[in-house]
Parts: sequence; C-alpha cells; structure tokens
Amino acid sequence: MQFAPLRQRNFALLWWAGLISIAGDWTLRIALPIYVLQLTGSALATSGAVIAALIPTLLFGLVAGVYVDRWDRRTVLLVVSVLHGVTLLPLLAVDSAGGLWIVYAVLFIQSTLSQLFQPAENALLPNLVTAEHLPAANSLNTLNNNIARLAGPALGGLLTASLGLTGVVVVDAVSFLLSAALVAGIRGRFAVVRDADTPPLGVRRELAEGLRTAYSSPMLRALLGIVTAICVGEGIMGALFPVFVTGPLHGGARELGWTMSAQAIGGITGGLLSGRIAARIAPKQLLTWSLVVFGLIDLAIFNYPRWTGVMWPGLALFVIVGVPSVLSGVAWMTLLQGAVGDAYRGRIFSLMMVLQSLAALLGAGLAGTLAARLGVMNLLTVQGAVPVLCGIGFALISSRLGDRPYPAVVSPERQPVAEAS
Repeated sequence: MQFAPLRQRNFALLWWAGLISIAGDWTLRIALPIYVLQLTGSALATSGAVIAALIPTLLFGLVAGVYVDRWDRRTVLLVVSVLHGVTLLPLLAVDSAGGLWIVYAVLFIQSTLSQLFQPAENALLPNLVTAEHLPAANSLNTLNNNIARLAGPALGGLLTASLGLTGVVVVDAVSFLLSAALVAGIRGRFAVVRDADTPPLGVRRELAEGLRTAYSSPMLRALLGIVTAICVGEGIMGALFPVFVTGPLHGGARELGWTMSAQAIGGITGGLLSGRIAARIAPKQLLTWSLVVFGLIDLAIFNYPRWTGVMWPGLALFVIVGVPSVLSGVAWMTLLQGAVGDAYRGRIFSLMMVLQSLAALLGAGLAGTLAARLGVMNLLTVQGAVPVLCGIGFALISSRLGDRPYPAVVSPERQPVAEAS
C-alpha cells in the first residue's frame, strides 16, 4: 500500500520529476549564497539574494493560483520546468561583484515561476491517484523532498568546490529539463473546464471567489490557521537555530551540519513509515496526535541543554521528530485536498504559500526582536509549544464538526476534468 502509487504511471513520472528537480535546486540553494559571499564579502549582499527570492511570493502568489485553476496543470508544470532551466543560464555570466544584479534577477524570475509550479503540482496530484492511495502519495512526496534535501546540499558543496558556480548552474538547469521530459510523459488532460454558457469571471473576481471559499469552510480555515501558526514557529527556529547550536549546544559549523543531516534523515524515516501509518489512522486523528507529539519532541530538543550540553541526544531527537513532522504534513495535505474541489485547488494552495511566507517573516522578526529579551531557549520553547496547541485546537474543532465526511467545496460553474490513463 505504501508504494502502490508509484505503480501508477502518471504519479511515478511526477514523483521522479520532483525528485530530480528538487535535488538540483538544492545544489544551487547551497552554492549560490556561498558564491555571492565570496564575490562581495558582504552578508548584506547575501541577504539581498534571500529577499529577491521572497518578493515574488508576496507580489504574485495569490494571482498565480487563479491561472493554475484556469490552465491545464500538466502543461503548467511542463512549461515552467523548461523556463526554470533556461532562465538559470544567465548565472554563467556572473564572474564578479558587478554581476550581482544578474543573480538577483535570476532569483526573482525563478521564484516567480515557482508561484505557478508548486500550486499546479499540488493541485494535479489528487488527479493522478485514487482516493484510497492519496495519503500514501502525499507520504511519498514528502519522502521525495527529504531525499532531495539530503542529497542536494552534499552535491552542491561538492560541485562548488570542484567546478564552481558554473557546474552547479549546469546541473540545476539539466535537472529541470529532465523533469520537464518526465512531466511530458504524463498522459491525460488536467484542466478545470468552464461551462460554455458561463462567461469568464475575470482575475479579480476569481481571486475573490477563492478567498471566499477558504473563509467559508471551517475545515479550510482550521487547516490554513495551523500552517500559518506552524510557519511562524519555523520562522523563529530558522532565525535562532544557528544560535542554539553554537550557544546552548556549544557546537560550530560541523555540528550545525550534523543537525541538518539528522533532520533530513528523520524526514526520510518519516516518509518511509508515514504511508503505512496514514493508511491505518483517519486523517483528522492523525493530524491531532502527530502535531502534539511533534511539539513535545521539539520541547525536549530545545530544553534538554538546560541540564546537559552533550550533542548526541539532540541529534537523536532530530531524527525521531522527523516521523511526527512528516505524519502531520501528510495528514494536513490529505485533509486540505479533500476539503476543496479541484476547481479551487490552485488558489487555495497559492494562498497557503503566501501565508507561509508571511508567517515565516513574522517569526523571523519576532526572533530578532524578542531573543535578547526572553532568551534563545525560552523563545524556542514557545516555538515548540505551537504544534501542541495546534493539535489540541484542531481536536476541539474536529469534535465540533463531527466525524461526518466534510464535503469538498466545488465551483458551481466549473467542473474538473482529468482524463488520465
């Protein structure tokens, strides 16, 4: 059951396409900040690269979802993958600090394309597998991401040391073109078809329609509220994690690398186990308990240094926490896919991406403002409590909604068509 979706041709093609492109992208994500720092010697220039990649989410994220719901999702993935590969090539001309504007421009374009790619991929996936296999498919997608997260940075570091930025750019561009070739092999048409008698609503009205859909559904409100709260905590952790490793854990760059590898190994372990577990536990109950366990392990991670500065318990906990982390993500995604009809999925997933970015920014801002006042470990303890509170809150909401299947919101004038074979 766990690997059954990979026996379905269309899903297997999408899975391998994602693995190749994400691994290639991780190589660049590791190499590019190092290269910018080497060219400029400026941390400010490096942070500028982060900002250039973030702005498109805030500018175009919501509108991109409208077009994902208008166009064939497979075609979106195919075209965007090719454009991803081609628009990386200007980085080959960067050989001095004077070319920094090219780096920023490429990152801006790449991030803009991602606003279409990620919602299209998430909206397409439920049409490639049966409802019975959807939790397993989400689990395999998480496994995919964590394998790429483990392999990509190692490859990025190796290529940067041996071939410089040129080698990394070529590998990443080729990964996107290979991904496009795999997506091209997906059979079927995956578009939301508009009734011939219904005129187009226009981008603004379709965007408003998507936002109303999210607000009108108690289940969608709860799920989007959870991901927003979790991402505020992730923003806090992202800003303070290096401080935590080098401070309370008395580590350095090597130990920071160990903890990142431990997180990736935990994610892979969770991905291997989560499909089997998700098949046995209802998504609502799975989301509740996995969030609570995830938060409790986080609390242990960020508080055990109060009694000892030994590194190995933290590394072990980082591996263990990967299991409930993946389980909560699989349950959350399965519930979201079931709570909204295909006609709205692009807009809902785009809204999710925007909320994640804003929440992470808020979390990073809170970390910078409050860390000195409250202390790093105390603030990370608050972050660890967030999943626990989300799990308890979702349990209360679920009990109020009851155990009845929550109906997906379906557009009255547009119906999904997925002629996959």
